[in-house]
Amino acid sequence: MQKKYIFATSAALVVLIAGAFTYKVYAERNNGIAAVVNGEQITMAEIKEAYEQNPQISSSVKFEDFYSHALDVMVNSKLALQAATQANIQATPEYQKQLANLQDEVARQVYLDQLVSSKITDENIKKVYEEYVANFKSAKEVKAKHILVDSESLAKEIIAKLDSKEASFDDLAKQNSKDQPDLGYFTEEMMVPEFSKAAFAMEKNTYSKEPVKTEFGYHVIFVEDIRDSEALPFEAVEEQIKANLAQKAVAEVVEDLNKNATIEKFDINGKKIENKAAE
Repeated sequence: MQKKYIFATSAALVVLIAGAFTYKVYAERNNGIAAVVNGEQITMAEIKEAYEQNPQISSSVKFEDFYSHALDVMVNSKLALQAATQANIQATPEYQKQLANLQDEVARQVYLDQLVSSKITDENIKKVYEEYVANFKSAKEVKAKHILVDSESLAKEIIAKLDSKEASFDDLAKQNSKDQPDLGYFTEEMMVPEFSKAAFAMEKNTYSKEPVKTEFGYHVIFVEDIRDSEALPFEAVEEQIKANLAQKAVAEVVEDLNKNATIEKFDINGKKIENKAAE
């Protein structure tokens, strides 16, 4: 129900530090060899590299939990490569075609990565953050929970139980809500209008005395806190700033390449498409 936040939270560095220590312990065992497949080695370093190259995994899964699954995948991959080599797949036209396509893609990606990296400097990141803070406009925020149900009658029954103190809001949410109860902090525009109008008219530590109808169903709302919003800390927005700068840099590179190139385009019937920018 909530709209996307402008900035996303970055992954924790502590997990990676712990993973590095764990890897050192394991790497010292068996001379760093994880497996030997038909005489070919798979090393701990290869598995560790795969682990670190996927921040989503390394931030949520311990290295020792990742290890056994990754090892099986790498063994199977090694077996498939050995079989392909034995079948002389590298000499086939299909292999050569896909290899050429892959080389072209890698060349494009490395070129763009190098240009983009040169533009994502600490100075540029800091500048964007300072602009964000300077232009930030505080807004009223509400922290709320809700119980979402399909019928108005059930919503009224829940309110009656709250009135009589027959059950707590959290217990009633667990028993009845078809959505997660905790909504956290949100500004007025982050919710559908009917929900926001009701929530922002309420006082702290109160619940709605009538069901609130929206396109999602009927809500019973409990307002936990009210505050003025503040600019997010640098650590919380750093990765999003980098992503935005990268997107902007790629667009600028592509635009420059187009400006400095001679390009002719033709429509599906073979007729030349006139360059509107040149008119």
